[in-house]
Amino acid sequence: MYKYFMVFIISVFLFCPAAFGAHKTWNDVVDEMESVAKESYSKYAAGDKKAAKDAVDKAYFGYYEKLGFEKTVMAYISGARAAQVEYQFSFIKKAINAGKPDKEVKESLDKLVTFLREDANKLDGKEESALSIFLASLLIITREGFEAIIIVGAIIAYLRRSGNKDKTRSVYAGALIALAASVAMAFVLNRISGLSGANQEIIEGFTMLLAVVVLFYVSNWMVSKAGAQQWGNYIEKKVQGSITKGGLFSLAFAAFLAVFREGAETILFYQALLADTSTYFNMLWLGIGAGCVALVIIYILINILSIKLPLKPFFLGTSVLLFVMSISFTGSGIKELQEGNVISVTPAPFIGSVDILGIYPTFETLTPQFVLLILAVILFAAHTRKLKKQKAA
Repeated sequence: MYKYFMVFIISVFLFCPAAFGAHKTWNDVVDEMESVAKESYSKYAAGDKKAAKDAVDKAYFGYYEKLGFEKTVMAYISGARAAQVEYQFSFIKKAINAGKPDKEVKESLDKLVTFLREDANKLDGKEESALSIFLASLLIITREGFEAIIIVGAIIAYLRRSGNKDKTRSVYAGALIALAASVAMAFVLNRISGLSGANQEIIEGFTMLLAVVVLFYVSNWMVSKAGAQQWGNYIEKKVQGSITKGGLFSLAFAAFLAVFREGAETILFYQALLADTSTYFNMLWLGIGAGCVALVIIYILINILSIKLPLKPFFLGTSVLLFVMSISFTGSGIKELQEGNVISVTPAPFIGSVDILGIYPTFETLTPQFVLLILAVILFAAHTRKLKKQKAA
């Protein structure tokens, strides 16, 4: 797997970081965003809801996202904080669309500026040290690569346990193609303005939701093979035949989507980090290297455990793991579509953000995740009943 990570590392060099631009500090960025927020309120108070909403989009897509503010917050503060700020943009647009009183819209805009100013003060006041750069770089590659390596590792382990080691090449090829596609997508998102802003969020959102469908299918398929008798019959068929083209494609496609879902975004994260780093560049690359080593170790451990674990626990565990990834992708995909103004935002104040699991405080993200959970329980119960009947027969 190391050669695939090298493709990614080299690709980071392809793009010149454009964050900050004429701005010297993040507070300079917030100063301009505050002016845009005031413009939005003025337009709203004058009765022009569309112009007010467009100004909020300008603040988000033209500053918070384009200049790398969002990704820098995620790297140095937390993903949950970035999600909180992103949803504040959405809450403002919802208030504008609903025609809320001027005072309420102004309070929402002021709250956003307060969030931005707090984050800018933290980022501008942080002391740049070798350790801070290393940890930020390490966090990015491990956080963004963890989901992908878990999925690819589980699929490879499955193929080896099922006597189809020769088919792993297709999955590796899917991962490599995804890395190349990620580099191309990062280039497009940097160079072509038509795919910036809301369109970028929409592309990312639909990619994640497509990955949900594939991962959920593969998860359900694996759990159906967890019974010892079923697995014995399945292996016997594979010895005679081998995995069907459709089944192999599903596995390779799942690997492709897992890597592609993370790849382009990770490159853009490092662009923001490069732009925000004035010294200790060597620690940034060391962080990437250490993160890649950590991911390779995780991949190796998955394969070692797959050999040592009995078949039934292994396939049940792998199925559950892929299902958890599908839950995470569901929340993240819906969130991207919310940011792209495709799906509305209804706050769920009883829950906070858990970025790594794709859990966010809105009913639009939580509802499909709950439905997916119920569906998984029903399917698992159905497989269990089927297995009991087979044993009783």
